[in-house]
Amino acid sequence: MATSCNLNRADRVGFAASFLCALHCALLPLVLAVLPTLGLSVGGWVDIDQGVTVFATLLGVATLAIGFRRHRAFRAWALLLPGLALVWLGAFSPLHDHGLGHAVVMAVGGLMIAGAHLLNLRLTHAAAARATP
Repeated sequence: MATSCNLNRADRVGFAASFLCALHCALLPLVLAVLPTLGLSVGGWVDIDQGVTVFATLLGVATLAIGFRRHRAFRAWALLLPGLALVWLGAFSPLHDHGLGHAVVMAVGGLMIAGAHLLNLRLTHAAAARATP
């Protein structure tokens, strides 16, 4: 069984990674527009959106499942599931062209996933405080 310290660490990693992913997705169209003016090309860059989406899904579901066993609240799931749906839509659909639609869908989804990790962290802390005499 996961210790509270490991669960907290996993939620913090999930929050930070999701927030950075949302920031990346929001700024990517700007970077792609500016690069040619600097004489740089984006050809040959590896696209990791799909790998990050799978990682975010595994980490989010695992940490929220463990957290739910402790706090018994569904509120974090109400943020995680739509957030995951958005990032999966952005990573595995025709939106995966790195246009404005992709940026918006991925940024909103990433922020929702980050919010789910933060809420799960807070709910877990509150449950631990209630359990401690």
